[in-house]
Amino acid sequence: MSPDVEKLLKIIEKKLDWGESDKWQSRDFEKLNQIIFDATSVSLSASTLRRIWGHVAYKHLPSTTTLDALSKFAGFETWRSFTKQNIQTDINPVHTKAEVPVLSLKRKNLLRLSWVIMLVIAASLLSIFAVKKTKPPVNAEQYSLSFERMSGDVPNSVIFTYDATSSPTDSVYIQQSWDPSRRVKVDKSLHKQTSIYYDPGFHRAKLIIGDKIVQEKKIIIPTKGWVAMIDHKPIPIYLKPDEFMRNNLLEMPVSEIKKKNILFDPEPPIVKYFNVGNFDSVSVKDFSFSASIKNEYSEGASACQFSGILLITDDSPIIIPISVKGCVSELNMMTADGMISGKKTDLSGFGVDFSNWVNVACKTTADKLQFFVNDKMALELPASKTPANIVGLGYFFGGTGSVKNIRLQSKDKLVFSAF
Repeated sequence: MSPDVEKLLKIIEKKLDWGESDKWQSRDFEKLNQIIFDATSVSLSASTLRRIWGHVAYKHLPSTTTLDALSKFAGFETWRSFTKQNIQTDINPVHTKAEVPVLSLKRKNLLRLSWVIMLVIAASLLSIFAVKKTKPPVNAEQYSLSFERMSGDVPNSVIFTYDATSSPTDSVYIQQSWDPSRRVKVDKSLHKQTSIYYDPGFHRAKLIIGDKIVQEKKIIIPTKGWVAMIDHKPIPIYLKPDEFMRNNLLEMPVSEIKKKNILFDPEPPIVKYFNVGNFDSVSVKDFSFSASIKNEYSEGASACQFSGILLITDDSPIIIPISVKGCVSELNMMTADGMISGKKTDLSGFGVDFSNWVNVACKTTADKLQFFVNDKMALELPASKTPANIVGLGYFFGGTGSVKNIRLQSKDKLVFSAF
């Protein structure tokens, strides 16, 4: 990767503030695809973004179209304008100490140095007072945020009611989830703002004053039974129940997807199934879950057959990744305690042969969180101390896939089953 490209990626990473890019997971690149599209009207696929950031081996320079989109997202007109400018960023700035003049300096130089020092001190004091003047302390208790969902399914509009009249700045925002691209500037003198949610699940809406989060609300976007969709920007393609619930399982054949004029080359679609808010919540401290899945597309860019299971909670989700054995290095899983990278952790237990159904299970026992694939333990972790409750289930497949034998238990009680 050329130094210019690396520098551009660093600027974008700082703008996103998502942490180290080598810890990003597939879902992050899907979100980045949406964020860049919203900002530039150019769609860079998640797999393209993974290649650019080095999550997939790729030795070629990105196309000019891709570089132009990334440059525009970073705040520059084009890739050419980015490379021509002598860009000064604050990414890992290197501070050097001013050299101390030796005693042999002439009196004139010492006097000049004294003036410089006084000017620097004066400028520093002025900047301190200016910061205090432009950034007065923000008291979160002076602000409020509430919401009302418009339906019990997706898409779902949400009406936010807020009070930000005490804001010392006009920089007032409502962010509908963790995704910073979903941040909208609002009028501090008004009290209503609406947002639309296309994906079900757990979201954390925020009221932001300047750069400080002053109010935060948990929002669960439910579904009416099972919902299936094909990932598409800016609006997913929702499927009718008889299109994906057949033969006593969840499935979406390739032939049916192609009937909707969706291409599988060069990038295959992502098929998702969700069921949220239709069963009693289950504590992550004492549960067991199992399901059988099958990824049914392995051509072209889907050679890895990336798939995943989401245990959607009222906090951070549990994401169980599955792929063919040769691609486990690219897997990233998530628990309430954060992400686990396949590059730094042995996730080989989640590598499978999708020519047969794969049984995936997860449960807590004593102080352990255990994951099983085809009845073999794939990973064992300390149980999270973060209180959370499972409120929904989700599945995703690169290409397409099927699901059956779904079971969720709380202690020894069966809470939800399907197919």
